[in-house]
Amino acid sequence: MPEKGSEETSNLKDTSVVKEEIDRFSALAEQWWDPKGPMAPLHAMNPVRTEWVKKNFISKKNIASELPTLLDIGCGAGLASESFARLGFETLGVDASEEAIKAAQAHLKSSPLPSSAAPLSYMAGQAEHLVEDKRNFDVVCALEIIEHVRDPQEFLKLLAQLTKPGGQVVISTLSRTVRSFLVAKLGAEYLLRLLPIGTHDWKKFIKPAELDQMSRQVGLQLTHINGLSYRPPHWRVSHDLSINYIALFKRN
Repeated sequence: MPEKGSEETSNLKDTSVVKEEIDRFSALAEQWWDPKGPMAPLHAMNPVRTEWVKKNFISKKNIASELPTLLDIGCGAGLASESFARLGFETLGVDASEEAIKAAQAHLKSSPLPSSAAPLSYMAGQAEHLVEDKRNFDVVCALEIIEHVRDPQEFLKLLAQLTKPGGQVVISTLSRTVRSFLVAKLGAEYLLRLLPIGTHDWKKFIKPAELDQMSRQVGLQLTHINGLSYRPPHWRVSHDLSINYIALFKRN
């Protein structure tokens, strides 16, 4: 009988997880919380993303739980997860990288959230594991992750299954355009070295219309969409969807 670890690794090919992608981000785990390190773009983008989710979140009176529950899938070392807890979401951060989750837990332990924050917990795992456990949430966030999964359509199906009826799914990703190739791939990785080379595969970028079409097939209705535009030194919400964008869907 194979050891548990080897069995899990052999099954990765049958899930949304791409082992090479997990290995790449696992190698960065110890640098994740360095605002000047390889995750600097995420540090800069994080406040804009999380505040946008809070702004467009359905009223608490429309959900059953006292605190809205939020799943941050592909949470890495917890940049967005901690922000969501501070904003009042009872948050579970999940990532397939055990190293990233250890970094998230270590940061939370060394820099505890204020007493006003909502509960925050982490687990190493995959969306499939949560579906098997019949978990669901008021909000499911997949930020900068869908462009790294094996099958975006199947991944969206998992996200829908993890969302309570009437709940919301938030996706942020990159559009497959000439501009995104020049700016987010060549510029960010090769010219400015804002990201490690190989972080993104431009062919896996998803245009907003494609994301909308795939989401409709799994019972998700697009309700809000905005661009996330970088104007040094800050990110801002915009109407430009040609590079980074963030979209909110309601589960039917």
